Amino acid sequence: MGKSTWRPAMMPDLSGKTILVTGANSGIGLEAVKLFAGKGAEVIMACRNVEKAEVAAAEVRAVVPEARLEIMALDLADLASVKAFADAVKQRFSTLDVLLNNAGLMAPPLQRTKDGFEIQFGTNHLGHFALTGRLLELLEAADAPRIVQISSLAHRGGKLMWGNLNAEKSYSRWAFYCQSKLANLIFARDLNRRLEKAGSKVHAYAAHPGYSATHLQDTVPGGGLFNTIMAQPAEMGCLPGVMAATSPDVEPGGYYGPDGRIMELRGYPAPAFVRKITDNKTVAQRLWQESERLTGVRYLND
Repeated sequence: MGKSTWRPAMMPDLSGKTILVTGANSGIGLEAVKLFAGKGAEVIMACRNVEKAEVAAAEVRAVVPEARLEIMALDLADLASVKAFADAVKQRFSTLDVLLNNAGLMAPPLQRTKDGFEIQFGTNHLGHFALTGRLLELLEAADAPRIVQISSLAHRGGKLMWGNLNAEKSYSRWAFYCQSKLANLIFARDLNRRLEKAGSKVHAYAAHPGYSATHLQDTVPGGGLFNTIMAQPAEMGCLPGVMAATSPDVEPGGYYGPDGRIMELRGYPAPAFVRKITDNKTVAQRLWQESERLTGVRYLND
């Protein structure tokens, strides 16, 4: 892990670009929207709660009065919503330059998605897997398209619980959060490999925000206290994803996070530590096949 040389001021002009951010109404998603809009991009704010998204859009416009924002309803915990959302995006837009898969849940009590999946694996991974597949043709139509998947430091403790991916047998809120974030990272790196093999001009990247103060911690006992003591602000936590989405110096398939000396918790973005399992093709293939089976969305097959 080296020291960062990237700063937000180095972002290129994004005029004429269309960027889609999931979970754009708060936290690092909202901060990323501000930066993208400030550089001239049209930003699709994909949010489950449209009313909260309208409040967030007003916050963006207070900073960037000329912001071009499109609010669209998306519930990643409902595959029918994912399909309807993707269809609506394809009706309104002819190209998509960046897909920032940012939305996520962290460590709630056991809940299930509309389709019966454990809600963290179902939302954080399966929802984004399905969304990415359904939007790939719009990305292919852009000049230099990118997909950025937000993972987490928690991937380090993750294990794919084959036979219990959806908490059919048992549930631990943290084990399932870590599983979902490991799945995010494996997916991003495997996706980039598949895109390269297919001769696609789309590149995929992954990023993590370190420990950032966001509403993710709302479901965690003591989360607010830890935010106060340890976390960096969301304005910093969004930067690894923004860099991956815009910098000419990032490597396709790369993983980026804060450059802080202590566990990558804080700092400006730089290449991040990644576990070897994220490049295990056998594991990646199994996750891909399970994701296709569970979502019914098939794309980029070997």
